[in-house]
Amino acid sequence: MTVPPTEHAPAQPGAAPPPGCPAHIADGPGGATRLYGPAAETDPMGLYEKLRAAHGPVAPVLLDGDVRAWLVLGYLENRDVASRPTQFSRDPRVWHGWRSGEIDPATSPLIPMIGWRPDCVCADGEEHQRLRGAVTAGLDQFDHRGVRRHVTRFAHQVIDTFCENGEAELVEQFTEAVPMLTLSHLLGMSDEDAPRLVHAARDLFKATETSLASNAYVLECLEKLVAEKHARPGHDIASALLAHPAALTDEEVQHHLRLILLAGYETTANLMSNVMRMVVTDPRFRGSLAGGQMTLPEAVEQVLWDEPPLMVCPGRWANGDTTLGGQQIKAGDMLLLGLAAGNVDRTIRPDSATPVHHNRAHLSFSAGTHECPGQDIGRIIADAGIDILLTRLPDIALAVPEESLSWRSSTWARHLTALPVTFAPRPPQSDDLPAPLPAPPPQSNGRPVPPPRPVSAPGTAGGPEPRASWLTRLRRLLRGR
Repeated sequence: MTVPPTEHAPAQPGAAPPPGCPAHIADGPGGATRLYGPAAETDPMGLYEKLRAAHGPVAPVLLDGDVRAWLVLGYLENRDVASRPTQFSRDPRVWHGWRSGEIDPATSPLIPMIGWRPDCVCADGEEHQRLRGAVTAGLDQFDHRGVRRHVTRFAHQVIDTFCENGEAELVEQFTEAVPMLTLSHLLGMSDEDAPRLVHAARDLFKATETSLASNAYVLECLEKLVAEKHARPGHDIASALLAHPAALTDEEVQHHLRLILLAGYETTANLMSNVMRMVVTDPRFRGSLAGGQMTLPEAVEQVLWDEPPLMVCPGRWANGDTTLGGQQIKAGDMLLLGLAAGNVDRTIRPDSATPVHHNRAHLSFSAGTHECPGQDIGRIIADAGIDILLTRLPDIALAVPEESLSWRSSTWARHLTALPVTFAPRPPQSDDLPAPLPAPPPQSNGRPVPPPRPVSAPGTAGGPEPRASWLTRLRRLLRGR
């Protein structure tokens, strides 16, 4: 890729640039800025604004290992890239970095995020339509009211584990637990395997030395799940993908389950954490909810504008030379969608303080043909889960000074590490296990539906784990993150 010359150099040789000057960010080869390391981890939004000031709506950046890419910062430019698949391919094999040796596929922590996989995210045209059609069908089989009932059940179940204590740490105990339970249930995973599998899936976003091992573990678990669903299909996403007329291979099913797990869990857990942080730290936000000026679904949309759960989306690859945002993009260059930066672009949001909770035109679920197909399920999980929490614990309050809250950031996302709260202790309300989803309808191809798998009583051989043991395993794993 071509990199523009460094701008805004110091006026005098040897003099340090003033605070906030874009010259501070030119910390990589050729004047490009690293999207990893201390600056990116401490204040990613501030870094995006410095990049915008230095380079405009498209900026040269470096990923882990100083891998070159363009970060798209402008709202209109993000939509342009996402809406032109013939010019900006989703297939990473177009990237020239594979041929130039810019990256080592065997060791780079970027591989789980930018490497090619047999899924709809890495496909264009008819192949993308074939694969995405299967994913959409797998997600659409669930009635939204039915999903909401399951989220409600899981939320009550999780709240029951801490409601008597009068205090909780919401990230570990609630905003990560509820999406994990719901998505693993919809995917068809067992309660036994879900916590460790989701923990490994989230590790992929950190781009550390453990990312490759975590990716291998996720794929191994999902390979076993596909084999199990061949033998005992059910009303779940894995079984729906296997039965779809698109005739996905086992490998394609495995990688689409990985995709749904990664995208669905990461974004939903972060979204719930961000909404709850606003509830307990911003009196105006909470007052708008309590006074009816803003509904909870509208609050979710406001947070999607202000704090996207996925800040940077990999990636697009240029099919040919072009110009974007004043930059010369060369064939094979990598582009990253700057979702968070685009959402606060002053060309479409001159005043970021103006409420936009009624507007769904944000970039938080990307745009174009690759816009997230599961976004409505994510909204349902966030909306229903938080509604149950605020209904049961209406006096919930932050237990520490707001300035003591901390985040863990990577190139792709920013996670609230903890959200300690207090409330008046209350007794548990539910001791029920999650009810199974309804049985699938008869198959249209004329083949008989396999008989349902017998379910033993809790605690008997072959039966499900007792509830207390399962919740203990869940808490133990979440606590060890």
